[in-house]
Amino acid sequence: MYLYRLLLSFALPAIALNFALRLLRRSETADDIRQRLATREEPRLTGPRIWLHGASNGELAGARAVIERLLEAHPGLHLTITSNTTTGRDLVAGWMLPRTIARLAPLDTRATLRRFLDLHVPQALIVIENELWPNRLTSARKAGLPVVVISARLSARSAGRWARWPGLAREVLSSITLLSAQDAESAERFAALGLPDTAIAKPFALKSSAPPPSVDPAELDRLAPHFERAETLLAASTHPGEEEQVLAAFTEALQTRPALRLILAPRHARRSAEVAGLIAKAGLPFATRSKAEPPGTAPVYLADTMGEMGLWYALSGLCFTGGSLVEKGGHTPWEPVHFGCALLHGPSSFNQRDAFAQLHEALAAVEVTDAKALAQTLATLTPEDQARMAEAAFAVAKSRETDISPLLTEVSRAAGLAEETAKL
Repeated sequence: MYLYRLLLSFALPAIALNFALRLLRRSETADDIRQRLATREEPRLTGPRIWLHGASNGELAGARAVIERLLEAHPGLHLTITSNTTTGRDLVAGWMLPRTIARLAPLDTRATLRRFLDLHVPQALIVIENELWPNRLTSARKAGLPVVVISARLSARSAGRWARWPGLAREVLSSITLLSAQDAESAERFAALGLPDTAIAKPFALKSSAPPPSVDPAELDRLAPHFERAETLLAASTHPGEEEQVLAAFTEALQTRPALRLILAPRHARRSAEVAGLIAKAGLPFATRSKAEPPGTAPVYLADTMGEMGLWYALSGLCFTGGSLVEKGGHTPWEPVHFGCALLHGPSSFNQRDAFAQLHEALAAVEVTDAKALAQTLATLTPEDQARMAEAAFAVAKSRETDISPLLTEVSRAAGLAEETAKL
């Protein structure tokens, strides 16, 4: 732990420079930086309060059912929900849930965390998935806060990295009161690294049990005439290095499937101008959602807004899940499955290994290795193939659904909340 803090202290000048660059690029405001440093001036917050943290949009969207059920079960409870990204914070703020505030997560230094804890005065910390920041967890433990981790994932590669620092791993994991892993393999890896037996709960995967994102029915009715569902491909949550491959594949597929349309939804809306440049470079006419441009007959629709992914799923019969043609490990397949999309993904799917294993066993998803393979798949998949895949994927999703109530009961007890299990 000492070495981690020493390395972090050396990194502080680089962190300060990064903050300055964010301000210059206007990707963040001065208030955003103050939130990250926990120096934002605001009155001390009321309680009882839980601090809940998720990395970004996907993790927090997956945890929404947990958040809503906790608020319902504990009418006096307040939540401070933090995210590493401004988009994640703004997503939560847009939900407008009662007794809830959204903030950027504090920097993982002891001084910053002390200021954050003094302001928010939480009685417990709930962590979604893999956000095991050493100072955050140990500071919470030293402040007497129970630490609960939900739907944690630990790959063999990540476990190997933690194993190089056994002292740090033991100290961080000993700070955890309760941990529910996504799968049995992750639970075993956490135990091998030093997670106490008393902290191990039954595995639970949040994203496969999360409700689908909402859809604005008026917007769906307005846009649906522009998109023939069986001929519409959604590239969902794409990353740098991925859009070029999707656009190349789409351009090639158009030669044999001219009615095909592409809705391109980058993972981060702030990349809109960059992605628009890539579409223009590919020589494809397009319309941009954030500019309120009508889709018309343009082959590409740039979906560069936040909080509308449900709308794009509802318009698309095919969905390529992003983060899989680059080494990001892939994003959840379960959201498009709920909307009846046929699933395509790239070879990097380690974040969703178990999910895609089940989907492939049911012949409900297709893996494409590169742009050429994606183009061939798009050119040869028939509407009947797509409907069969979508039906099989939905059956897999239904088989994975589990009752969230037992998990919420365990979380409530571990977090020290008054037992109101009848409402869970």
